[in-house]
Amino acid sequence: MMNFNYNAMRPKGVFSVALVLAFALATVTYSAAQVTPPTTPDTIAVPAGNHAYLVGHAFGSQGYTCLPTATGGTAWNPTARPEATLFTDIFESKFQIITHFQSINENPKPGITPPLSGNATWQSSLDSSRVWMVKAAGINPDPSLADSCPNSGSIQCLLLQSVGNKKGPTGGSLLFNATFIQRLNTAGGAVPTTACTAGQTQLVPYTADYYFFRADKQ
Repeated sequence: MMNFNYNAMRPKGVFSVALVLAFALATVTYSAAQVTPPTTPDTIAVPAGNHAYLVGHAFGSQGYTCLPTATGGTAWNPTARPEATLFTDIFESKFQIITHFQSINENPKPGITPPLSGNATWQSSLDSSRVWMVKAAGINPDPSLADSCPNSGSIQCLLLQSVGNKKGPTGGSLLFNATFIQRLNTAGGAVPTTACTAGQTQLVPYTADYYFFRADKQ
């Protein structure tokens, strides 16, 4: 019987994974020059002095909990941040680039006091850099906003602003300089319309495009 030395084969596998990640990061970085976000209403427009450098197509969910109301009834309330996975297209295949969740802000900007409940977080799947954001403004989708936010009855389109950034453990900086995010072209994720019982929870799926911005000098 032929014996295989799996330990001897492992470095080649690690090298292959590293090569794929390096290629993906290079592809994402190169694609940054080609990112052109759609025109949006002024309410969620990114301030001058910033430019889009990255876009991720998200698949996620918004959490809701049924809570008592002041009138003695119950209603659905958004009690959890959205969670999502963001992808880009490489060779006509979806490649994961970012995860979106809630976490403690580990590197807040000057003057920012992070809440104990955490901030909305985006973490690069390629170099583990992170950015924490808060909502600056939001609009409800409307068919008249065909270019940026047309799907009425969906979760809001947002302008989010950075309150903290952190490099990855090996110095990765894909999200380290991110200043703003626009969440556009949302579909789904809106508050449920069904009756509910207090304490009941529900995850509503949604999709969206997340455009990442950084200062023009970077």
